[in-house]
Amino acid sequence: MFAKQYSHRLPADYPMQLIRQRAAERGPLWDRVEGLVFKVFAGRERGVHGATENLYASIYLWQDAAGAGKMLMGPGFQGVIDSFGRPHIESWLPLDWRRGPAGQARALYREVQAIEPGAQREQLLASEVLGNQRRAQEPDTFAVVLALDLQAWQLVRFTLSAQPPRPRPGSECYEVLYLARPGVCAEH
Repeated sequence: MFAKQYSHRLPADYPMQLIRQRAAERGPLWDRVEGLVFKVFAGRERGVHGATENLYASIYLWQDAAGAGKMLMGPGFQGVIDSFGRPHIESWLPLDWRRGPAGQARALYREVQAIEPGAQREQLLASEVLGNQRRAQEPDTFAVVLALDLQAWQLVRFTLSAQPPRPRPGSECYEVLYLARPGVCAEH
């Protein structure tokens, strides 16, 4: 599996309705993409749900890195580059992902935890996988992903929630504008 995210910071006066419209128009194009588990079209609007900036982000979970590479190197990604410029893309090695009972996602939370040099990595992973299991059992969870940032030695957890976005200490909060999930049913 392979996970990635890229984000576009937008001017404070940017009409976020344009981003909502873009997600509504382009989201369904991802509903049948082979090799994609899910893609989240996410946003933050300044002054809404505690956001201090306007931001548009895409978060992906792929069955393998080849699908992600094909998408980035193919002609479809040119639309992103033409609209927003070539983004910095964060990427991670998924360690655990689980489907929760919720049928939809309205919020995405991203939490980052540094792995200290002396950490007991096996114990840390076991503990975090248990945390994923618990979170996946919560009635409002659509999915939860635990991933490893190979460059920064950090764990990153994405939680998709059916509840409206609410700021949480220690996490970045995004509004889900569209959720394409072609591989969710096939996997879980």
